[in-house]
Amino acid sequence: MNDVRLIPRGLLFGLPARMNPSLSPSGTHLAFLAPRAKAMNVWVGSLDERDFQPLTDLRGQPINEYLWARDGRHLLYLTDRDGDENQHLIAVDLSNGDTRDLTPFDGVRVHIVGMAWRAPHHVLVEMNLDSPTRNDLYRLDLRDGRRERVATEPGLTGWVTDPDLVVRAAEAPDDDGGFTVVVRDDERSAWRPLLTLGYEDAVGSQLLGFTSDGKDLLLLSPLDAEAARLLRLSTATGAVEVLYGEPTYDVTGATLHPTTGEVDLVVVDRERVALVPLAEDTAADLATIRAHSRGDVSPLGRDLGHRMWLLQDVVDDGPTLFRLYHRDSGVLETLFSHQPELTRYRCARVRPFSFTARDGLTITGYLTFPPGEARHLPTVLNVHGGPWDRNRWGFRGESQWLANRGYLCVEVNFRGSAGYGRSFTLAGDREWGGRMQDDLVDALGWVVAQGHTDPDRVAICGSSYGGYAALVGAAFTPDLFRCAIAAAAPVNLKTFIESVPEYWPHVRDQLRRRVGDPDADADLLWARSPLSRVADIRIPLLLAYGRNDPRVPVTEAEQLVRALRDNDIPHQYLLFEDEGHGFGRLANGLAFQAVQEEFLASHLGGRVEPGDGS
Repeated sequence: MNDVRLIPRGLLFGLPARMNPSLSPSGTHLAFLAPRAKAMNVWVGSLDERDFQPLTDLRGQPINEYLWARDGRHLLYLTDRDGDENQHLIAVDLSNGDTRDLTPFDGVRVHIVGMAWRAPHHVLVEMNLDSPTRNDLYRLDLRDGRRERVATEPGLTGWVTDPDLVVRAAEAPDDDGGFTVVVRDDERSAWRPLLTLGYEDAVGSQLLGFTSDGKDLLLLSPLDAEAARLLRLSTATGAVEVLYGEPTYDVTGATLHPTTGEVDLVVVDRERVALVPLAEDTAADLATIRAHSRGDVSPLGRDLGHRMWLLQDVVDDGPTLFRLYHRDSGVLETLFSHQPELTRYRCARVRPFSFTARDGLTITGYLTFPPGEARHLPTVLNVHGGPWDRNRWGFRGESQWLANRGYLCVEVNFRGSAGYGRSFTLAGDREWGGRMQDDLVDALGWVVAQGHTDPDRVAICGSSYGGYAALVGAAFTPDLFRCAIAAAAPVNLKTFIESVPEYWPHVRDQLRRRVGDPDADADLLWARSPLSRVADIRIPLLLAYGRNDPRVPVTEAEQLVRALRDNDIPHQYLLFEDEGHGFGRLANGLAFQAVQEEFLASHLGGRVEPGDGS
């Protein structure tokens, strides 16, 4: 390991050289995110001339999302202030550089619902402009910024627009955790129920959109199956047609052919991301692409004429490549990688693994070893957030950083994680701090039994749910860990659920159903809260929170810090005044990584980069 050069933290966690490319509808221009004045901004240019220039000039707040408008003339982006998640939708006119805030309202949340080729000058958004708890729909005109409210339907969510940008489908949640798909024929028609999904069918279900003729809905759901399948739902009769499914792994996405409007490709989250073609010409295209790709390929977009595909090629031991596939010639052109300087360093390989949990359930995950080493290593159990998300194979700055510093990074898709079918996801219900935590402990036991891990040098860390799990590890099983790192972590499940903002009623209802009800399950929630056993913590803690976090409010941190001080438990507490749920500012993220590196090295003995790593 000593002959492996330290990869600078600034290279792993700093600004990518170029990232998140997006192809214009005509296929003539490309946009991407790249640094400008030490912040990520949108750049755009002609693919013929490759004359890319910065389009935006944001110095503080990050660009949370950007995309092309259907008119091909405007680029849209969403940004908030200091992580408060009250986003503004900004439109930039590429013809003259004019910039307009389409939603110039303070304290209002904005979400893009849809755009359509047949309505190229408009974008549909939902906003809680008139009531904090009600998201109304508005049609925004990109030409002059005019705003028109087109729907106010309390209780509906998951809006779906048809090819004419008319909202004609939505989800109507019920009190038991399920929902009914409701549809209408036009903006003047009444909503009518089409398909009701009970709780177990609703978990993992998602409306994707209408078919190009506007007659049928595309739906991901485990309805009548174990794993989520791609379904076509007739809006006239409610008849369900299965387009694709697998017995174990969920279908997680689908793409429509830009000219025929038919589904031609589905995405399945297996051990590695898999693309499954549903059309003959798509199968031929994929065969050509795979013949020239080393990693997991994902489609990022296509032009309207279906001449080019924009692709992401993810490997585990090097930078992500972004490519253009020219269908006419069969040429796969590399545009750029996200961080070309990484090719100068030896990166680690990511190895899938699986084991049997104590109750017989098969659990999978990923191991990232220091290059050339696999025995008796200091180990970091790195827990993903969500928790209804999952770890995936590929290059990740955090796992590469840990491996490069000499640690084995263990990432576990514990029960409740997404992608493994309905039963696996539901197995995590009401198991925060219970069997979900047992899976993490069992994973640690497995790597120790394999001889990979030194049991006396183990840390547990994570953010959001991962931070909660780290604190549970410190409080419930302190003898297993030398130290713990928790960012944006709930510490008292009762107050955490009670503090869900009023504009997230469905999130609150989901937490009450899947974690516990603060009224009916107060004893369970307290028993599963790290705060309830803070006196049992015997290991050092590193904590980080954002002052403006709407998901895990800073009051969670304050409860824990008071208890740690009262019990004389060693801890470091970092409060970032200009952050929310995570790190949006480069300087803050790099500062936290530097503190983590020193913290881990002091307790586990790994390597430390001299200086600030920027």
